[in-house]
Amino acid sequence: MKILMVLTSHDRLGDTGKRTGFWLEEFAGPYYVFTDAGATVVLASPKGGQPPLDPKSDEPEAQTANTDRFRKDPVATAALAHTMKLADAVGGDYDAVFYPGGHGPLWDLAEDRDSIRLIEATWAAGKPVGAVCHAPGVLRHVKAPDGTPLVRGRSVTGFTNTEEAAVGLTQVVPFLVEDMLKESGGVYSKKDDWASYAITDGKLVTGQNPASSEAAAHALLALLG
Repeated sequence: MKILMVLTSHDRLGDTGKRTGFWLEEFAGPYYVFTDAGATVVLASPKGGQPPLDPKSDEPEAQTANTDRFRKDPVATAALAHTMKLADAVGGDYDAVFYPGGHGPLWDLAEDRDSIRLIEATWAAGKPVGAVCHAPGVLRHVKAPDGTPLVRGRSVTGFTNTEEAAVGLTQVVPFLVEDMLKESGGVYSKKDDWASYAITDGKLVTGQNPASSEAAAHALLALLG
């Protein structure tokens, strides 16, 4: 079982002068769910190499057992420092694809042709696609084989408008994940802000927020049997 995890290469938080990137728990939680289940995990990002870490996800209050485990894991930290270029990952033989969030994907992966091609090919092959928190934003331009938006008519979730407002970035992000999923025809639902919530619809798994990272990863594993 081989799972490709795709991380952002974008590190600028709009015009704020602040940094962004991927959210550590949203990588570490699923990474260990997958590896503990015996999966081979391959890491990729648009630029390759070390993806930028959202500094907010490195603050004390954002730490979890998974992030602590990651910090002490030389194999995982080395793998993250040497992600392959996404363009080289497209066309690879993977059983599933999973996208951790953080704000970064809204700028690069949502518009990245290689990412769009990867998801469309994975979906056409009948293989699972997962995304958590802001990462459902990568589905923005993804089409089903019939040319309609992939999320149209599908049950989905993702970072809520109220969660975005709570972190003060509603006017900074290029689009709101909740609004985009609804506008693309997704059947959007959510739980309370910051509660764990993951949805499976066919081969598509989406999670609402950082607390949903492990739940989304377990849901993806369930699809792989």
